[in-house]
Amino acid sequence: MPAPTYCGRFAPSPTGPLHLGSAYTALASWLLARQAGGQWLIRIEDLDPPREVAGASAAQLAALQRLGLTSDMPVLRQSQRYHAYQAALDQLLASGQAFACHCSRSDLAESGGVHRDCTAKRQRPTPAIRFRVRDAEVIVLHDAIQGEYRQSLAETTGDFVLRRADGLWAYQLAVVVDDAAQGITDIVRGSDLLDSTPRQIALQRALGLPTPSYAHVPVLLGADGQKLSKSAHSDGIDNGDPVRVLSRLWGLLGQSQPLPNSAPDVSTWLAAAVAAFRPEALPHRTAIAFESMHT
Repeated sequence: MPAPTYCGRFAPSPTGPLHLGSAYTALASWLLARQAGGQWLIRIEDLDPPREVAGASAAQLAALQRLGLTSDMPVLRQSQRYHAYQAALDQLLASGQAFACHCSRSDLAESGGVHRDCTAKRQRPTPAIRFRVRDAEVIVLHDAIQGEYRQSLAETTGDFVLRRADGLWAYQLAVVVDDAAQGITDIVRGSDLLDSTPRQIALQRALGLPTPSYAHVPVLLGADGQKLSKSAHSDGIDNGDPVRVLSRLWGLLGQSQPLPNSAPDVSTWLAAAVAAFRPEALPHRTAIAFESMHT
């Protein structure tokens, strides 16, 4: 069988505007996909309505379009995928790899929130559904940016939630189901998600799904040391023209060959970027301090 064509993705949650930190990850993912001659997709991860901001997903897509970063396929929305998550959950329940759990946060307080045995003091009308983690299982990830990463799920996360007690789907299950459904071969995202990857690999194995290649790029930190999406001093990508924003991000991606700030449009700039991009120069760090676009 021929190897699958490279397919990358960018998957923002609609909880606010597209920050420069998210644009940084999107550009890295897009450049790697384009240089590999593959596809690049956008997915809106709208699984948590209480946290969503009205109009955020439309604003994020518009911001990406201004940067020339558009999806090669129709944008997938997780809020329209619940039937697929239920099918995966049913498979895990039938195999005994998932189970109903009535434990509350207070029930798990003594174990630091790590679930190994049900200690619920009362039954819930709608229990959570958890993935059953094996005692000795250690997941080893060979990340293209961060190197080898090991995690004992039993010690670090325990039996983790697939569907919450309030009926909302957990990110870990949804992302695994959707990456497989979209044929994602390479995942490029922020280093803040590195510790969640072993849970996703465990689910991929349990569901008989392929495991993509992973590259966790550094997150950008604001002047207060916080991730830009949480920083009070962060800049949105609307600050300055798109070519200038892309050029600033280009340098933060470790690329030494300068690209012109005066390119006539983003298409011209992006074409030059694909030709000059050197993946090996991507910073092999977990975070990068970022100065304001105004400095």
